[in-house]
Amino acid sequence: MKALTPPGRAALIASFALAIGMAWSTVRAAEVAVVTGEQWTTSSDAVKKAYLVGVANMVQVERAYNGATPPSDAQSIVPRMARGMQGQTLDSVREGVDRWYAANPTKLKRPVLDIIWFEMAVPGMQKK
Repeated sequence: MKALTPPGRAALIASFALAIGMAWSTVRAAEVAVVTGEQWTTSSDAVKKAYLVGVANMVQVERAYNGATPPSDAQSIVPRMARGMQGQTLDSVREGVDRWYAANPTKLKRPVLDIIWFEMAVPGMQKK
């Protein structure tokens, strides 16, 4: 990924902040849904991919914001997430989450991000 120039970074952050602000004004924190296997297993591949694009975009926004000085592992999960998910594609993550829920049908209440972190990113970090 090409590094953003300071003006480009500022525009990206401003756009992101505006979007968050607009979303926050209509949704209170208590109303934000956690996506679990219950929603995941009933969603189309396109919806699953859109969800994963959103997660990937959040990681990219933080990486762009920090530029050449990423936060330490103690300050953010993003550096660890990036290392642990290196080499994964949207399709491989979608397929991995699908496989996990198929193998664990009694655990559909477990959040999708929990699966991505503990079943994919953490083991991916240990391979490095």
